[in-house]
Amino acid sequence: MNGPIAAQDASVRAQAGTSRGSLPEEFAARADRLLAGTDADLERFFPGDTGRRQPVHTCYVPADLVNEQTPSEWGRAALDAAEAAGGLGVLAELAEIDREGSDDVVDRVAEKLRTEPVEDLRLDLEDGFGLRSDAEEDDAAVEAARTVAAFALNRHHGLSPAPACAGIRFKSFEASTRRRGLRSLDLFLTTLVREGGLAEEGVSADGLPPGLVLTLPKVSDTDQVRVMVEACRALEDALGLPLGRLAFEIQMETAPMILGLDGTCPIPAMLRAAEGRVSSLHYGTYDYSASLGISGEFQSLEHPAADHAKNVMQVAVAGTGVHLSDGSTNQLPVGDADQRSRTWALHARLVRRSLRRGIYQGWDLHAHQLATRYLATYDFYRRAFPDAARRLVAYSGRSVPGIEAADVADEPATARALAVYVHRGLLCGAVTEDDLARAGLDRQTVRSVAVPGPAAPPTTGETP
Repeated sequence: MNGPIAAQDASVRAQAGTSRGSLPEEFAARADRLLAGTDADLERFFPGDTGRRQPVHTCYVPADLVNEQTPSEWGRAALDAAEAAGGLGVLAELAEIDREGSDDVVDRVAEKLRTEPVEDLRLDLEDGFGLRSDAEEDDAAVEAARTVAAFALNRHHGLSPAPACAGIRFKSFEASTRRRGLRSLDLFLTTLVREGGLAEEGVSADGLPPGLVLTLPKVSDTDQVRVMVEACRALEDALGLPLGRLAFEIQMETAPMILGLDGTCPIPAMLRAAEGRVSSLHYGTYDYSASLGISGEFQSLEHPAADHAKNVMQVAVAGTGVHLSDGSTNQLPVGDADQRSRTWALHARLVRRSLRRGIYQGWDLHAHQLATRYLATYDFYRRAFPDAARRLVAYSGRSVPGIEAADVADEPATARALAVYVHRGLLCGAVTEDDLARAGLDRQTVRSVAVPGPAAPPTTGETP
């Protein structure tokens, strides 16, 4: 193109290429120097969601009552209880799932209860196990390691249903139980690495299962976290594990976790002291409620005191990559027909309530709770999937705002939230690859929006 217009365009381009701002050239370098510490802290302590699988629940069972068949036994018990009540369809009505599409949810939940009935199983050596002789707890800790190894082998070889995540809850680091807790932790990990056979079977190079979880209960002070970090380092050194291999959950069961002696919330300091080893933060319903003097009749996941604690915890872990888990309800569906119906309805409502508040994991204490756990969870992920998928397709297409924009103009942060929602549904089985394809999406597109930046390696239980 020649003529006056072309000449004018060339002049504008030339001016743009030589135009200068007002800041000194060295100011950008000064900003980099001044903010280097902030940049490092943000990268280290606020990495965001990494795409690591978060189980939808944790089942706590006394360690001496668990064997490698426990997950499949729980799945069968859940299906049998549902059948005795009239079927999963009846429980879906109790869970207030819309009739339209409920058959699809029911079918998927039935399959889940057959193939992966328990996503995360904690063999309990703390409250659920109680105070026993040292010899009894030693034996239970060793046997727990063998069971967790069997879970990993079964999952690796595609044998009987096994949880994606499993581990122990050992006794707290309070003075009265500290030595016992450390001994059980040591025996469990030593047996797992040296006798579990996972390295020999190709499950993992270091002898630990990919989904290993260690739970530190009744934390009330940052120094207890520091001691746990030191214990992890010592065990890694003794067992030849890579530095940083051992991570742990912190269980929030005491008032000082929300408000410390200095008038601040100690959770951020605990996460810093943990040096990246904390995988999740769990709310302990009944210990925390009791510590505040709330009477047993009113202790609940939805008590205002519980909501306050979880709101604080949610803010404390936001952006850190640390998962947040709700606690349990002790109302179990094991009585007569009326009691079971009321309790299933309550459990489903509490699960749905947590999900809507952005808490994607909780505790289940009985096999009969599995049905309503998955019904409420699958309905949550399927109900809004069509809209979330439609908006992600529009977002990934990057239409021009004001010209071809979709009916919702999603910001990048909202698009990430939508993608994380779909990704979570995919990991637990509520959403399938076929569902994505029909919506015009694929796993990689969803993951790239959910976890911006370089792709992380596949996480526990995730298909690459």
